[in-house]
Amino acid sequence: MSKSNYLELLVLDAVLGQTALPAIATVYVALYSVTPGDAGGGTELADATSPGYARVAVTNNTTNFPNASAGAKTTGVDITFPTNSSGGAAWVAAVAWAILDGSGGGANFLLWGAMISLACPNAQAIVIPSGTIWTEE
Repeated sequence: MSKSNYLELLVLDAVLGQTALPAIATVYVALYSVTPGDAGGGTELADATSPGYARVAVTNNTTNFPNASAGAKTTGVDITFPTNSSGGAAWVAAVAWAILDGSGGGANFLLWGAMISLACPNAQAIVIPSGTIWTEE
């Protein structure tokens, strides 16, 4: 898991300058067919190429994201993407994920990471299971 440039600057301002971090009540988990980087970018899945796809809203609390321990963060609940509604075809393969602070354009990119390539079959959903471990790179 890597922090975006945006998040790195927020943390620096909070630690050196005592600027409060913004409260983010809900985060949005997204899937990417082209891996982003710290500056964002990449190619997020889209309904046109992956029918039914949408970012997943997750309440940002310690139930859904328990406190970090030993340099790692785990998910406290399953994060389930919408069901593939393509009518037969698999979604474009996802190779990365990201966490953003909004559901659409203009959202700030917070965290991202690579994953094993995964194409969601028709009538199924991609699930990031509870207990998934995210570590800092």
